[in-house]
Amino acid sequence: MRQGVDPSEARKAAKSARAITFGAIADEFLAKKRAEQRSVATLAKLEWLVDLVRPALGSKPITEITPRAVLEALQPIEARGRHETANRARATVGAVCRYAVVTSRAELDPTTALRGALARPAAKHRAAIIDSQDFGGLLRSIDGYAGAGETGIALKLLALTFVRPGELRGAEWSELDCEAAIWTVPSARAKMRREHRVPLSRQALGLLSQLHGLTGQGRFLLPSIRSAARCVSENTLNAALRRLGFGQDEMTAHGFRAAASSMLNESGLWQPDAIEAQLAHQERSAVRRAYARSEYWPKRVRMMQWWADRCDELREGRPTKVVSISNARHG
Repeated sequence: MRQGVDPSEARKAAKSARAITFGAIADEFLAKKRAEQRSVATLAKLEWLVDLVRPALGSKPITEITPRAVLEALQPIEARGRHETANRARATVGAVCRYAVVTSRAELDPTTALRGALARPAAKHRAAIIDSQDFGGLLRSIDGYAGAGETGIALKLLALTFVRPGELRGAEWSELDCEAAIWTVPSARAKMRREHRVPLSRQALGLLSQLHGLTGQGRFLLPSIRSAARCVSENTLNAALRRLGFGQDEMTAHGFRAAASSMLNESGLWQPDAIEAQLAHQERSAVRRAYARSEYWPKRVRMMQWWADRCDELREGRPTKVVSISNARHG
């Protein structure tokens, strides 16, 4: 025994430290994310990414995870052409290893040495119809949708609210205050982890009234046909667009955001910051974020009603109303 340290205990401690596996740390990391109340979609994606590398890394002691070991775990994914998935898996492995570092179970993040080692995925731009006349044709096509009634209404609501498709799919009736004409997307479901309020136009309220007659007895606005305990799948809205004849290179559910953003900006009537606030894009400055939440709200309410009226004009093929110079800037 040296300086009061029992050599056998020291050996046991060292052996115990070596026995802590990547899989065990990954499970702790995932439990931490659940405790932070990350969205269901985010948790599912993290678990899926961890499971991709678990066969290769799960049983390895966290202290023995080397850059080469991580690369060898990712190369089979990359070899299948799934470059984006491989890079996201690398980032997830890095997050797990950094968690091990801050909890004193490891000394470094081996993934830092892999930056640039994997092929980067080509940038993808979600297809969107941004020409006003073509967008009007899209709205008319949606009016003729012959599938499930709630799916047709969902496409119309996407056009009017231009929220992220996942926010609409997971929307719950409890989030709506139809009397105040506000839909509040809770921070747990919002992409930027911040509560997002959506002003509801007269047209949107009318659609919600129709939808309530179809699904109002349950939790979700858009429940799955297989179980009312779940919302519809992420493929539902894009599949409806395909059924209407719009290819994936022409229009996507996410494309309604680009369409609204483009036409609102082109109108010259609304401040770009008000448009960005309604799109729930992240503002880097905390001061500007607070300003966007308060000062822009009345402007956003007017803007969303204007946009709904504009959609009616486009659907009916009516020309844009002439706006006088004195009224040419609502935002």
